[in-house]
Amino acid sequence: MSTVDSFAAKQNLAVGGTDYEIFALDAVEGADTLPYSLKILLENLLRTEDGANITADHVRALANWDASAEPSVEIQFTPARVIMQDFTGVPCVVDLATMREAMQDLGGDPEKINPLAPAEMVIDHSVMIDVAGRLDALEQNMELEYERNRERYQFLRWGQTAFDDFKVVPPGTGIVHQVNIEYLARTVMTREVGGVLRAYPDSCVGTDSHTTMVNGLGVLGWGVGGIEAEAAMLGQPVSMLIPRVVGFKLTGGIPPAATATDVVLTITEMLRKQGVVGKFVEFYGEGVSQVPLANRATIGNMSPEFGSTAAIFPIDEVTVDYLRLTGRSEEQLALVEAYAKRQGLWHDPSTEVEYSEYLELDLSTVVPSIAGPKRPQDRIVLTEAKESFREVLPSYATGHEVQGNGDGSFPASDPATPDSDNESGGAAPEHQHVVGRASSPVQVKGQDFSIDHGIVSIASITSCTNTSNPSVMMAAGLLAQNAVDRGLAAKPWVKTSMAPGSQVVTNYYTKAGLWPALEQLGFHLVGYGCTTCIGNSGPLSPEISEAIAEKDLAVTAVLSGNRNFEGRINPDVKMNYLASPPLVIAYALAGTMDFDFENDALGEDKDGQDVYLRDIWPNPTEVEKVISESINQEMFTEDYKDVFTGDERWRSLETPEGATFDWDAESTYVRKPPYFEGMELTTEPVTDVEGARVLVKVGDSTTTDHISPAGSIKLDSPAGRYLQEHGVARKDFNSYGSRRGNHEVMIRGTFANIRIKNQLLDGVEGGYTKNFLTGEQEFIYDAAQAYAEKDIPLVVLAGKEYGTGSSRDWAAKGTKLLGVRVVIAESFERIHRSNLIGMGVLPLQFPAGETAESLGIDGTETFSFTGITALNEGTTPKTVKVVAAKEDGTEVSFDAVVRIDTPGEAEYYRNGGILQYVLRSLVTA
Repeated sequence: MSTVDSFAAKQNLAVGGTDYEIFALDAVEGADTLPYSLKILLENLLRTEDGANITADHVRALANWDASAEPSVEIQFTPARVIMQDFTGVPCVVDLATMREAMQDLGGDPEKINPLAPAEMVIDHSVMIDVAGRLDALEQNMELEYERNRERYQFLRWGQTAFDDFKVVPPGTGIVHQVNIEYLARTVMTREVGGVLRAYPDSCVGTDSHTTMVNGLGVLGWGVGGIEAEAAMLGQPVSMLIPRVVGFKLTGGIPPAATATDVVLTITEMLRKQGVVGKFVEFYGEGVSQVPLANRATIGNMSPEFGSTAAIFPIDEVTVDYLRLTGRSEEQLALVEAYAKRQGLWHDPSTEVEYSEYLELDLSTVVPSIAGPKRPQDRIVLTEAKESFREVLPSYATGHEVQGNGDGSFPASDPATPDSDNESGGAAPEHQHVVGRASSPVQVKGQDFSIDHGIVSIASITSCTNTSNPSVMMAAGLLAQNAVDRGLAAKPWVKTSMAPGSQVVTNYYTKAGLWPALEQLGFHLVGYGCTTCIGNSGPLSPEISEAIAEKDLAVTAVLSGNRNFEGRINPDVKMNYLASPPLVIAYALAGTMDFDFENDALGEDKDGQDVYLRDIWPNPTEVEKVISESINQEMFTEDYKDVFTGDERWRSLETPEGATFDWDAESTYVRKPPYFEGMELTTEPVTDVEGARVLVKVGDSTTTDHISPAGSIKLDSPAGRYLQEHGVARKDFNSYGSRRGNHEVMIRGTFANIRIKNQLLDGVEGGYTKNFLTGEQEFIYDAAQAYAEKDIPLVVLAGKEYGTGSSRDWAAKGTKLLGVRVVIAESFERIHRSNLIGMGVLPLQFPAGETAESLGIDGTETFSFTGITALNEGTTPKTVKVVAAKEDGTEVSFDAVVRIDTPGEAEYYRNGGILQYVLRSLVTA
């Protein structure tokens, strides 16, 4: 509750006979010309002003924001609520349960560890596509999900009862971000404070980087690490610098052949090129009113892919219409409109707003596109997809001929029918060309077809990015119907699946009569969850997997998701492409990335006529007609009426009781972590680091997927060994994500991605390093244990954009538990840098323009870091001295930039981490 009101901003707003207390923005001079997103931050400061952490000077600094200046003023943002998914949410609840016991040990009241802001979790990350292409796929996958995750789900049900203001949306409901926009988001929040009903902008932080999807509804929110989310749940504000805001003007309309997915891939490419890391992006202009809410949400969802903190649309009629469609009450709609207009948050394109930077896109210039094979910003115009694929294939199909016809053209080659006169497919080796198709066909055991490099092994309509958008989902359904009508079928080697973001999609497909065609092409409903997009694609059929392994084929996956990083989708798949839902189906029909939709036929109809993609592509007018006839408000109100209740499986779970959790010593899913062991009420001084060795040295764009345990657990890995030692059969390993509540599994999977390249080793991929104590190659976990036995601190060396990707808290937790004290990178992704500090790991940056290579550092050196102790004096040093001693006695020294950016972050580091800081604060409160 605000104890100070320096600007007399506290006022009354009457809406439909109800009085609300609000903090009026027009009480502050300069507020009216701020960008929409900064107005939300300004209201937040007015409402939480306490004269200490948040002062009148902070309010004035924001109101007088200089659009052209670099961020320098720190503010404290208090989000209205916290949203979580289960992969990142389970560790949050584990940590809260552990904090309750630590609070007890320190002589405090365990009940103080309780969410102070509403916290909601949607269980959506645990369903795997074990079964696909069958009518019973949903039921089978749900059974397996509960079988594997029973312990976790029982733990989460305990959390739902043990903690106040904590709600859980059970499995099988939908994807967290889609459930957020369709049900959980309020746009304007209300809460009783001191006996008065207060209204204020909805805002949230989430434990998934795609929390930004809610930006499409005018809600300011972004992804944070699980550690930061826990602090927000416990009432700690998010420390941030007032950001630069990029104004993105939209004009024109999407042409008939393009989709919302194509728009978002175009915007992703533009904003990555612009450089928007750490900035807010805000859409404005006359064209905004022409952008449907579903498209706004699709664009907002991809914010992490272009690197911005948020990508927000203001509130307008489109927002209110969507809230009405999705079943929000008339009272809520009236409040949203009245509040937004009273506060200057209603979109008015005639109002002149100043931005830090400007971009513009004429939507009519957007063309059909895909992105890949390993980054979402690498957009490829669809007409150039075949050529692009052939250009990059040689780097994935190592050791094979790159073949062409010698004149720049290439043999038409269906992977099922290699050329009869040349076993390798394509022309003879003497006709080489720089762009070609490596070929190495393999007969699939027990089947009448062979497969080759470039086959589409997975085609999956998945992920909140697109399954929230009826325009692309209906287009996919109608394309499937047109394909079936023309006698086309998906290729037999393609694993096809449909994982919608909510049950509403299933209902409108049913009403539109599109399920039969989708199922005929193999796109059966497999579950409601993130599935393929997060690596839960499930195994390929054994005979396909064996054929791929036989000649190390470079095969592809096509998915309608937002992430396509290396090693993410499936261990058998080297190249991953993002595409709109209708294009996912088109690629299932084509069966290969080595395909030109303009000139190559998808097949023949019953009359023997060639059928091209243009022949079955649905007309946008038809799509809109089907949407208007098939989607209504009742679908949303019906599907969400018992959203927290769950099905019989959920309701019948045995649930532990009590304020503290009764840990099961035999559990391999949920274990008490060691973060608070030996913790005292007073902090220990931070120390310099001496005698450190490099555990991992990586290049540019090392993602949290590379760092954090994700995907399947290999039998011969340290995590696999641990599970076997604890009596877990191979079939019950489950994924790393599902075992995030067990630090023993997770520490063993940190830096263990199958595609990570540790530069301490030559040409080796996977979770290995050089143990400098023995000179031998070892698993990273095993080497870290050997270093720990000798009290040797560890260092990670990295290139640019270290830690991009999902906001995986385990990327930081695992780093800490492996014994890493310092990470030196050329640059950091925002959330991961923050998470490292939140775990007590020091992020340092190489001097501007320098790299490990330019400094002559190869990772074999022994490192010392001096100057860290300045933090004990309450100041944050700008640099620390780094000395890297080589084996021959020579030294490299440089001043590394300390990336502790705010006083709040310095406090967290001094306390050994954010949770320790919060715990000490609550004990003494």
